[in-house]
Amino acid sequence: MKPGYRFDDESLLELALTHRSAGRPNNERLEFLGDALVNLVVAEMLFDARPRASEGELSRLRAQLVSEPALAERARELQLGDALKLGSGELKSGGFRRDSILADAFEALVAAIHRDGGFEACRAWLRDIFTEPLASIGPPQKDPKTLLQEWLQGRGLPLPHYELLAEHGEEHARRFDVACAIEQPRAARFEGSGGSRRAAEQQAAEAMLGFLVDSERA
Repeated sequence: MKPGYRFDDESLLELALTHRSAGRPNNERLEFLGDALVNLVVAEMLFDARPRASEGELSRLRAQLVSEPALAERARELQLGDALKLGSGELKSGGFRRDSILADAFEALVAAIHRDGGFEACRAWLRDIFTEPLASIGPPQKDPKTLLQEWLQGRGLPLPHYELLAEHGEEHARRFDVACAIEQPRAARFEGSGGSRRAAEQQAAEAMLGFLVDSERA
């Protein structure tokens, strides 16, 4: 692992890398704080780097930079997976490779740095971590739910309805099944599954949008 920061209190680093599947204490509370810190510093960086961007553009760019896959990629760059403390179940299922666990560990590490060295040290570390990703990010990409909403609104049609169908799996590896339904221009229903309700909704929306676009072209 190469966090690029030297801890005075090594116990904070150990806590940041302890997943809840390994018992208590774990990194859940640090993850909560780290999420806020990452969003704040990335927002500040975007505000400075994109002076002409609108609020909506800045929000979409930030969403790209702090998304679960993006934070998991930052964690892989730091080789956090090699240092994670996981329960036996997560170890057997390859939890050290899972985006959700890696992203959470990255956020927890951010909070641990903040608690150990203060805000300025945390801010400087984050700015270094995100300088390259921010410079290489392209135009804001809209997520499938937004694109589906815009497709329907552009044609004066009602918005889709999302329904949670089921939650299953153990607490540390929950899965969500969601349905996306529309009545116009023709009744249709697609389902999605993901590690969060939002991820499942995005998958269902993507399937619905593909169906509508193909139907319109036919």
